[in-house]
Amino acid sequence: MLRGLTTVTFFADDVAAAQSWYTELLGFEPYFVRPIEGVPAYVEFRIGDYQHELGIVDRRFALPGRSGEGEAGGAVVYWHVDDVQAAFERLLSLGATVHEKPVERGPGFVTASVVDPFGNTLGVMYNQHYLDVLGS
Repeated sequence: MLRGLTTVTFFADDVAAAQSWYTELLGFEPYFVRPIEGVPAYVEFRIGDYQHELGIVDRRFALPGRSGEGEAGGAVVYWHVDDVQAAFERLLSLGATVHEKPVERGPGFVTASVVDPFGNTLGVMYNQHYLDVLGS
């Protein structure tokens, strides 16, 4: 039934600011931008080995009860990184705040998470299984 990750969607009150922040973090611009009334209402980046999609949508389009005002929102989605500590420190240097410091979950599995400046929880993980699948 579930065949794979397609798009992770985050919300932001200021999509242009979120676009700039994620462009700085990732090192490249989004491949898709949908403006409404001249300003970005949705942007989408393709990330990583499988070109997964990270979308950022204007919070005004969030479902009722999902405004996320003042608290970290959503499930924690972990993106594979080669060095969790370095990724965690880079995220903090760009203005994210600590959600969970790096934790070894077992041999070959380390996680950490932050809250981005727009209230979304962003996870990073060293995941040996990811590398095994990538290599096969």
